[in-house]
Amino acid sequence: MAKVVLIGATGFVGSAILNELVERGHEVTAVVRDVEKLPKNDLIKPVKEDVGNEEAIAKLLEGKDAAISAYNPGWNNPNIAQDTIVNYRHILAAAKKSGIGRLLIVGGAGTLFCAPGVRVMETGVLPNEIFNGVLSLGYVYLNILQNEKELDWVFFSPAGMFDEKGERTGKFRLGKDDLVVDAEGNSHISVQDYAVAMADELEKPAHHRERFTIGY
Repeated sequence: MAKVVLIGATGFVGSAILNELVERGHEVTAVVRDVEKLPKNDLIKPVKEDVGNEEAIAKLLEGKDAAISAYNPGWNNPNIAQDTIVNYRHILAAAKKSGIGRLLIVGGAGTLFCAPGVRVMETGVLPNEIFNGVLSLGYVYLNILQNEKELDWVFFSPAGMFDEKGERTGKFRLGKDDLVVDAEGNSHISVQDYAVAMADELEKPAHHRERFTIGY
């Protein structure tokens, strides 16, 4: 059993990760905006806190085995780009202060390569309503994490599309910097299988200071 801090535990991806961790018997400190949205479980310690509060987050991380961040300021937040970058700087600073060492981040697919030298976010296929969020999370990976030498971080990029109603199959393929596509050229993964792979990485670390990705 690991002691894990999960930031953003009630979001679309965060809630799937929370369920997977609890199913596996891990003890989760769930950091959220609204604790009422959390399921009731003896393995879940609900905490209402702002990720921008470095000292408070650092205190929560102290003595834990790992932190998983599924932080997202909200796709409808007009300040999503600024909030993503600023608050990830706070999360990284808090992790360093706490001495936790291991930080797993729910990444984006925007920085994955879909053709030689071409990243998904450079193709023009991303909808305008999510572009700022994708771009800012890409900035966190390319310009902040890749220069981070102190923490043992992981940036776990999903496939191009989440199958919102997809099942937990436990069968998927992992990759590194290239979009994982199936025989038909589609890049997709269920949020439940993404959560399985994240929990696997927590339990048996296979990636260090790098990104990896997933798909069917």
